Amino acid sequence: MTPGVMAGAGLWSALAFVLNLTWEIAQVRLYTIWAAADGLTVAWALLHCTLGDVLIALTMFALAGIALRRADWPTSRPWLGGVIFVIGALAFTAWSEWYNVYRAGNWGYTASMPMIFGIGLAPLLQWLILPPVMVGAYRMLGNRP
Repeated sequence: MTPGVMAGAGLWSALAFVLNLTWEIAQVRLYTIWAAADGLTVAWALLHCTLGDVLIALTMFALAGIALRRADWPTSRPWLGGVIFVIGALAFTAWSEWYNVYRAGNWGYTASMPMIFGIGLAPLLQWLILPPVMVGAYRMLGNRP
């Protein structure tokens, strides 16, 4: 792996961490853990979920790069790479939410969580809204000398 690819993945990871942590904090009240757990448990859940989001973001970054044969897809092919990223992230998130809520019981939704086909809307919107922001920030920050 070249230094440029590593730097790109590092920037992508940093953007993913900041944006997804912000999102996780904003949506935490839509999950049952908010009312059922103490502050330290909630903080750990936020960190754990954010790190999972970073892994999703890195995996989809790599998937788009492999599909396009361009590690620099956020600057060279942002629209197509973004579509690949969003489709993959949405598919994984829909499965993960279904599995963790209905099969494993790892978390649950409050009555405030908007639903679509039994899946929480907030985590799905996360992967529709944040990737374009990440691509824009990557393009702006990654082109600096």
